[in-house]
Amino acid sequence: MKIPSLILKQMYTFGSLKNAPDGVHFSLKNRLADATLTGLSEVRFNGHRVPLDQLSLGFEDGPQLAATSIHADNVVEFPLRRVVRVQARMEPLPHGTHEIALAFEAKPFGALSFKVTDAIADEAPRRATVPYDKEHNATPEIVAQRQKFVERYTGVQLEHVNKYSFDPATTQGNVENFTGVAQVPIGFAGPLRVNGEHADGEFLIPLATTEGTLVASYNRGMKVLNLSGGVMSTVVGDSMQRAPVFVFDNARHARDFADWVDERLAEIRTEAEATSSVAKLIYIDKYLSNKLVFLRFNYSTGDAAGQNMVGRATFAACSWMLENASNIRHFYLESNFATDKKASQINIMRTRGKRVTAEATIPRDVLLQHMRVDPETLHYHANIANVGAFLSGANNNGCHSPNGITAMFIATGQDVANVAESSAGVVYTEVSPGGDLYISITIPSLIVATHGGGTGLATQRECLQILGCQGKGKVEKLAEIVAGVVLAGEISLAAAISSLDWVSSHEKYGRNR
Repeated sequence: MKIPSLILKQMYTFGSLKNAPDGVHFSLKNRLADATLTGLSEVRFNGHRVPLDQLSLGFEDGPQLAATSIHADNVVEFPLRRVVRVQARMEPLPHGTHEIALAFEAKPFGALSFKVTDAIADEAPRRATVPYDKEHNATPEIVAQRQKFVERYTGVQLEHVNKYSFDPATTQGNVENFTGVAQVPIGFAGPLRVNGEHADGEFLIPLATTEGTLVASYNRGMKVLNLSGGVMSTVVGDSMQRAPVFVFDNARHARDFADWVDERLAEIRTEAEATSSVAKLIYIDKYLSNKLVFLRFNYSTGDAAGQNMVGRATFAACSWMLENASNIRHFYLESNFATDKKASQINIMRTRGKRVTAEATIPRDVLLQHMRVDPETLHYHANIANVGAFLSGANNNGCHSPNGITAMFIATGQDVANVAESSAGVVYTEVSPGGDLYISITIPSLIVATHGGGTGLATQRECLQILGCQGKGKVEKLAEIVAGVVLAGEISLAAAISSLDWVSSHEKYGRNR
């Protein structure tokens, strides 16, 4: 089984190269799959081979083993995520960078070898650091140590940050050095009637915010939508990206590589999808400039937002491509073309996350009676706002869709930095022949999840449960609800601005001075 060298290098724990009284150490971690170690063939430092009888392997949950004792008749179990420390009895390495070459045999992979570069670093001056326990960094004991450290270091007595209602262990994988919580107020709006393909019913909406009037404004918009029969939400696109770049000697080699990618797409897809039971490679966009080839890998990612998932998949695919394509001079896994955590025109045109549209027809009488504005005025105002958005170069011609998106993201455990992409919005209005207002908004890059990430944390999971969106198979439902909430906010604020109620509403509901 041939494994690309880029993948193999991920086994090496960078920063683990150390001088010790008994020789030189470095560590490996199995990041491939469950395996059996059947032999250690070679270790070289800077091209100089270390004799096998001077090498040994140490496992956290087992004895130190001489390298010569490991062979086909005396194998060592090496399951996924197990760490082994390689010890070489030799003179200390000088400070600076060193090349390490490693060759070994393992079932089911066969003979494996790779080279990496690591460094023996100068000792940094000791300074006060946040308490940390490598093995048990989320226990109540270490959390209490960190809280005391913060109090001693800053002179501030913790009275609120250190109050929480869940087991600190549940935060592992979501935050490092857990010390406490930021308590953001949550208000509920609705219920909102959503007529979606996945979200069909009435939903109470949790909004986590510190902005006065936000919940009241969205609640007012929901009332209008409910009086109009609800909001129709539709997910029309779904893809998550990673965008590597390949560098060549000239543009002709770049063009030939782009053609090669088309020809080998089936094999590339196989390599990518082997890393996940969820990620599916839909297609690859190719963009050529100068002697560079930017590839935008597009995946479906199930109920996860999927940035890490598609990163692993694309890395595996690109590792295979580097082994099988010619003339590649340089490669970077991310070229800034996926625009992760950044707004961009390509996301608006090509989709990132979920592309979802919410729409409704608001009867004339409902607008007049509850918003004190007529459809013609709102439509006229929307046309003027389009000019303002165009002149300013904004990625959204609506009023404030990121307000509702951010408040729902915080409440439901989404990656809030994804508001950068999710802030894009395209609002469209028209007045019907009968004098009613049709209004819709398309969110072209809404990145949401109902599984993984922060969605499993205690309060966030509870908010998802309130929406009926917790767990697998619910992400399209959540996207449809978010879009419906966004449209409620657009109607409310647009009407407030058009009827000149905006400032007075903030004065009445948002004063905190």
